[in-house]
Amino acid sequence: MQSELFIALADDLDQLIRLHDREVDEASWHALQEAAFPIGLALPPVDELGELAYANMAAALNAGVTLDLLAADYAAIYLTNAYSASPYESVWLSDDHLACAPPMFELRELYAESGLQVADWRSRFDDHVVLQLQYLRHLMTNAAVHAPKMANFIDEHLGYWFPDFASRVVMQCDTAFYAALMELTQVWLTNFRQLLDEMFDLPVPKRNEVAARINRKLALEKAEVAPIRFMPGVQGPSW
Repeated sequence: MQSELFIALADDLDQLIRLHDREVDEASWHALQEAAFPIGLALPPVDELGELAYANMAAALNAGVTLDLLAADYAAIYLTNAYSASPYESVWLSDDHLACAPPMFELRELYAESGLQVADWRSRFDDHVVLQLQYLRHLMTNAAVHAPKMANFIDEHLGYWFPDFASRVVMQCDTAFYAALMELTQVWLTNFRQLLDEMFDLPVPKRNEVAARINRKLALEKAEVAPIRFMPGVQGPSW
């Protein structure tokens, strides 16, 4: 029963990943409409916020919008950073809000522990939202489901920065569809994390507790990078 549940939840993630991963084409748009997405998701809404997110997505799929407008919004969110809402974790967590910061390398190590490697990190860095969703899907379809690993990953990575990313996109994007996608993904992640607590007794920590853990990790990573010091007259010329 448990394995069947996680297979169904992985299918949910497959659908969300597809929508974050690339532009919606005509065939995909019609398929979403015909399936009355997101009604078929295995993880249903559990509160008013969830019901609103599901209703907003259903409404967005029935609104008049062109594929060109959807493509432009996709590019603004995931490619050009036009909304100042980066899909990369490092930008949200690093002091200077830069890509390819320590969180990216931490995620690269997590992937490697599971035998995974990003195919082309130059085109999409390891801490991209799509790659994190794919990693979560990998964890839930593993033969030996490791619930604490999934919970910690959501707490300290995807579930920590995604709400800020989603909130900024919702406020600035041009289409109801991408606003609804952000809301729906956030609700799904929150509900899945709550499910892990119910099934495996893994309480959701308070956000300030997670922030403290993350800050400690970042501080340790900074301390491990010792600065190179030059002394004039000892190791050659300095300038």
